[in-house]
Amino acid sequence: MTITGGEIPTVPKRGKARSFKPGDRAVHPAHGVGEIDRVENREVGGQESIFYVMKFVDSGLKVMVPQEAAARVGLRPVMKKKEALKILDVLRAPEVAVDLQPWNRRFRAYTEMLKSGLPAEIAKVLRDMYRLKFDKDLSFGERRLLDQARNLLIQELALAKKVKPQSIETEIEQIFSV
Repeated sequence: MTITGGEIPTVPKRGKARSFKPGDRAVHPAHGVGEIDRVENREVGGQESIFYVMKFVDSGLKVMVPQEAAARVGLRPVMKKKEALKILDVLRAPEVAVDLQPWNRRFRAYTEMLKSGLPAEIAKVLRDMYRLKFDKDLSFGERRLLDQARNLLIQELALAKKVKPQSIETEIEQIFSV
């Protein structure tokens, strides 16, 4: 999803529903990698619904996601190793994902890319913010985009490649130090 001119990306339609069970690791687009703590029935608005209760180890946050809305929300399994290698290739790519002027449009486009929850889009934000960081001091908003993209990707890449998050951080630093 390369953005040029005046277009703003839209969040892609989500895939089909996937069933999770307690102990499964899953990725929530807004919170990153978490573990399905339990699946429980709750009555909401007079209707019985099934919810995934996710726990995020880093923040201690717990989130309930309705099972029927999981695909729409963007809840997905952790990527496989092969996908992780493709994401690292996205970080190495020379192009820039968003070429909009002025900054507020670029910021909006990058924010939508993060909201998509798609690893390739998040990697593009991370790549562009890292490159910008070497050209100038980042603004508060740019630093926030960089930190959010880095936090969303590092843990998932580490799980996919079966390495420690520090190893992924080092690999990302090496990609951008060239």
